[in-house]
Amino acid sequence: MKLDLIDRRILAALQRDGRLQNVDLARQVGLSPSPCLRRVRLLEESGVIDRYVAVLNPAKIGKPLTLFARIWLKAQDEDTIEHFIAEVTKLPEVVECYLMLGDCDVLYQLPYPLTALAQVRRVMVARRWGMFISLVQASQQAFTMAS
Repeated sequence: MKLDLIDRRILAALQRDGRLQNVDLARQVGLSPSPCLRRVRLLEESGVIDRYVAVLNPAKIGKPLTLFARIWLKAQDEDTIEHFIAEVTKLPEVVECYLMLGDCDVLYQLPYPLTALAQVRRVMVARRWGMFISLVQASQQAFTMAS
């Protein structure tokens, strides 16, 4: 699907507020409600809009720290990567996981309570699924919980 300027305005508005009423959305993007709704439905049906989610306040759920773990796999063949993906998807604490180019193979995000800060200050090395995990960054930010 080719996106025009109006589609991009709709997407930007919905990214700011996914619960925006169609009348308000139409007003923001310069359309009347009926064509605006048609465009939103087309964006949904074509998969441009995948889903609507709630962004949680990490401090309010007791996990204001966000840790990013860098992982080096022993090998990068299809079996190793598939095995890693199968195992990491079983971990409810992993919020996001990315295959990387360059220094490390995988980067994933984990929310933690502030009480974990003392543990984060030292480098942790774990050996599981044939990888090394080095906790490299802690920051406070909004995140989405894994489903």
